[in-house]
Order: sequence, then C-alpha cells, then structure tokens
Amino acid sequence: MAGHSKWHNIQRRKGKQDAIRGQLFTKLSKDIYQAAREGGGNPETNFRLRVAIERARANNLPMENIQRTIAKATGQIEGATYEELLYEGYGPHGVALLLEILTDNRNRTAAEVRHLFRKHGGNLAESGAVAWMFQRFGEIVVPKYKVDGDDLMMVALEAGAEDVIERSRTYVVKTTPDNFRAVRMSLEEKGIPYEEASLTYEASTKMDLPEEALEQVYDLVEALESLDDVQTVYTNLDTGDEEEEDE
Repeated sequence: MAGHSKWHNIQRRKGKQDAIRGQLFTKLSKDIYQAAREGGGNPETNFRLRVAIERARANNLPMENIQRTIAKATGQIEGATYEELLYEGYGPHGVALLLEILTDNRNRTAAEVRHLFRKHGGNLAESGAVAWMFQRFGEIVVPKYKVDGDDLMMVALEAGAEDVIERSRTYVVKTTPDNFRAVRMSLEEKGIPYEEASLTYEASTKMDLPEEALEQVYDLVEALESLDDVQTVYTNLDTGDEEEEDE
C-alpha cells in the first residue's frame, strides 16, 4: 500500500532488526517488574502482568527470568527499584517525541537521552512541552480471522469502547484509559481472542515530512529505542500507521 510506505520503506532500506536479545530481554523484564510491583505477582488477577508475561514468552524470555523478576518486584528477593517516567522532546524539523521510561537511575537516563537528542539535532524539553499533543487511550488488537466484525463491534461498543477500526488483518478496539479494563474483560467473557492489549499514546494532530527529513527523525528514534531505559518512543509524525503493514 502506498500510503504507509515512507516509514516502512526506510525501515526496510536500513535493514532495521529487532533489538539484540540481551537488550530486548532487559526491556521485557522491566515491564514485568513494574507490572508486578503495581498489581501483585499473580497474572490471573493482574492483567498488565499477564500481558507482559505473554509478550516476554512470545520473545523467548526464559520462564526462570520471569519468575525471578516477579520475585524481585514483590520483595521476595532483593533487586533494583524502577520508576516510570515520561520524557518529552523535539527532534529534527520540530517533530514532537514522547518517551516512556523505566529506570533505576533517572540521572543516568536523563543524561543518555539528552545526549542522543543533541547528537541528532533535537533537544530534551521540559515537562508539559510535548505531552499535551498526545492522547492516552487503550488499544486491543483482534485478528480478523478469529472474529466476526459485526459481533466484535457490538460487544466492544456495548462495553464502552470508543471505536473499532478495521485494518487489513486486524480490528483495533480503541477505548478511554478508564474503560480499557472493562472492554477487555467483556471481550474475554464473550470468548473473543486478542493478540495485544495495552495503554498507549497517539498524537492528536500529525505532521508530514519528506522522506529525507523523515529519515533524520528515524535515526533519532532508533537511537533512543536502543537505550535499555527507553521502553517506547511516540512521535507526532504521520507514518501511515492507520494502514496496517502487511509485508
């Protein structure tokens, strides 16, 4: 599809791979840690933990690592204490970036992030400078081949979802943060399977850039994502994400 191609083509041209195994495991373990610390170590009653474990297992994180991380988070064994932060900044060409951080040393993380922003022609901003451009919402991704679209729409909207978006291979159920859990539980009760469920951010308005400029922003995003303490990077770029990538 042509509409989504710029960002996707740059990724392919650069030959971007997933994070190296050690770095990926670090990010997955941190996500498990924070989920267990906030909601307890039982994935049956802690949905965020259950999703984090499922994602970790899908990426081959050993079960013993998962159990050890949960034990650290719940105080059964000693370990580092992590805190969640939001960093805000501007990349090349004035692109807004919002970073979800999970760190045990905020001074180290701030220095590393600030260095990368400067290196790639951007700057780390004060709290509130960028966050107002983004909306927090819940997103539940349901494979098309496992559900009837009309049935999904009816169940999701009755449970309080804001919208159900049809893509080439999936439906995306969007909710407010407050209704996210209720909608997810309703889908589970109705036997509707999903492959991803998370709270995320999306820019209220998006900007478009020519391919050369987009590549400069991509370099910064890639560098930020390489840091262990950076869990997710959001931008206000129009990358065509509404058209799901099939390739």
